[in-house]
Amino acid sequence: MDIDALKRTWAQVSAHGDAVPGYFYAHLFLAHPEVRDMFPVTMATQRDRLVRALGRMVSNVDNLPEVVGYIEDLGRDHRKFGALADHYPAVGASLLATLKHFLGSGWTAELASDWAEAYGLIATTMITAAEAVESQPATWGAEVIATQRRGMDIGTVSIRVDDDYEYRPGQSVTLEIPQRPRQWRYYSPAHAPRADRTMDFHVQLVAGGQVSGALLRDVRPGDRVRLGPPIGERLTLPPDREWPDLLLVAGGTGIAPMLAILDQVAERHRTMGVGPHVALYHGVRHPWGFYAKPELGRYEGVPWLETEFVVSDDPSFPGRRGLIGEIAAADGPWYGRTALVCGSPRMVEHTAATLRSAGVEPDRIRSEKYEDPYSQDVSDTGSQAGSRELAQPRVGLGI
Repeated sequence: MDIDALKRTWAQVSAHGDAVPGYFYAHLFLAHPEVRDMFPVTMATQRDRLVRALGRMVSNVDNLPEVVGYIEDLGRDHRKFGALADHYPAVGASLLATLKHFLGSGWTAELASDWAEAYGLIATTMITAAEAVESQPATWGAEVIATQRRGMDIGTVSIRVDDDYEYRPGQSVTLEIPQRPRQWRYYSPAHAPRADRTMDFHVQLVAGGQVSGALLRDVRPGDRVRLGPPIGERLTLPPDREWPDLLLVAGGTGIAPMLAILDQVAERHRTMGVGPHVALYHGVRHPWGFYAKPELGRYEGVPWLETEFVVSDDPSFPGRRGLIGEIAAADGPWYGRTALVCGSPRMVEHTAATLRSAGVEPDRIRSEKYEDPYSQDVSDTGSQAGSRELAQPRVGLGI
């Protein structure tokens, strides 16, 4: 398999922009009209996700061993769309037809064979993972029990899941609301699992975000929602060994999974008498973005936690100002710490690069990437990651 050829030809096809997903979906829906109902009625925010994620994952198939867990998560997650093993060949055929159309004479027998083989590896990994959990629910029902506006563009949504739902602090789940059917979005529970099956999500309003706007304006207590299975491992702590000291860097609602991790760390300190020390940095553009101080107040005065609040865009702010990644890096060195970073794709990329420049080992800097494991331009994240809507992660391969 010629990996360089896969990457080169995908870059050539991607240069055609919106014409690529347009051709792909036209081919898929014409050849297999039965799959149309798996997609949102409105394709405006959907149209490039599947093609983009497929193209980048397949053309980077040489990195599959590093992200096999993520690909397996996607396979399990896609059960919520009703995706079956029979659907993967249809998607693969439309992908190859799209490549052939845009590459023209450059589409050779050897290249076709390489693309087919690479797609087969990705699809087989997803199908195998999905089949392994066939006895488990594909989705979980839940009821909205409360909504609260926490600022001009931030709110919280609380739900109660009908049945037991297991996730690890730092993971995310996909959520579908009745106002936006089949438009799934990733959200990170802002706490560790609770015995009463309630979950709180932090939602930031994103310009043009169809789901975030509906969540803040239209969702009401009593509404029924659906959850997909939990996904993500990069922001979780290992359950079976000692935890390192932590540096948590959050932008906007990216603090939501960090709050869940703090719950988990607090429980370990309470039950075992020992646990990691944590430095938490929360960066926002304007001071009204520090909406999570009530949750952080639960840990006020604990000896194992230090917090820093940073504003980037308001020169009148009397506290620390600047880019959160630069300030966190400057406060080091962070020898021996594991850095967990959550926020917008741009914030995550800048923070990771700044921490590396400050001497933090690359394998100790962890962030989650949704929709496409090979790109920072993920899902629907905009400036958040507790709610992931504008870009976000999707969702997954975007079905």
